[in-house]
Amino acid sequence: MCDARQTFATGRAARELELRSGEFELAVQLGEVRTTPAGTDGRPGGTEVPGRRRVPAEEIARLQAEPGFPDALRERIRTVSTTEAAALMGIGPGRVLRLTRAGCFAPVRFYVNRYGAVVWLYLAAEVTDFADREPGLMRGNTPTAMRMMLDSGQDWRARQWRSRRVAQLMGQTEDPWEAAAVLAAVLPPEEVASVAGNPVERSLLRRLRPTLATVITATPAARESFERVLTADEFDEVMWYRVNLARALERARREEPGRLRPPASATTVGRPGQPPSFLNRPSWTTETSSLPSRS
Repeated sequence: MCDARQTFATGRAARELELRSGEFELAVQLGEVRTTPAGTDGRPGGTEVPGRRRVPAEEIARLQAEPGFPDALRERIRTVSTTEAAALMGIGPGRVLRLTRAGCFAPVRFYVNRYGAVVWLYLAAEVTDFADREPGLMRGNTPTAMRMMLDSGQDWRARQWRSRRVAQLMGQTEDPWEAAAVLAAVLPPEEVASVAGNPVERSLLRRLRPTLATVITATPAARESFERVLTADEFDEVMWYRVNLARALERARREEPGRLRPPASATTVGRPGQPPSFLNRPSWTTETSSLPSRS
């Protein structure tokens, strides 16, 4: 019998669940493995450490007791490349690329190769679910609205990844300053400064800025591509995050004004709240007749 208050560090939890570190990180992001903020497990002197998480022993016991463990858990978090997705769907890689650029299903991870090219990865379960749900998009002519969007050069992959990651991080906290910091994390610095005019607030947001992704960037080109994925760029997306950051800051100022008092040393900053309801994707069905607003 496990102690209901006992928690494990993420490395130990990954070993207990027979997952590699990358698999474990993704499982946490997807909500397959429940975590709690570090320092809130009832241990003497425990204090919450921003960004650090621990896994309750009872959560590990629950997953270990599932039928088919650990293979069933691994299958739920299995990712595939564009080529592998094409094999699962029974269509060509080129068509899968068009579907993903059009926002039909969202990437869950990415990495950047040495040449600066972003390689997107998708959940295998979501790929097969989409193929079953939208057989009309697997064959035949591309819907007119989708074709017009693709011909204009639009690509929803980075945008969808950002929206998904923000929702994941917002779901991990009830702290209003942490909520604001999540939204600020995907905005260009000048946009954050225009919303958060108080330099103390900006300092707090920087300190509480969450890790959006851990990606190895071996070259300047790779680093540039990585930063581009993390940052909202098109007008309507930037405006959505600006509006919601302003709302989050209003809530934080109202509920926790004391957080703005700078500590004796170092700078101050803040973090996330409630999962956003963002236009993650255009609604592509065989009857699609309107383009998503992108400007």
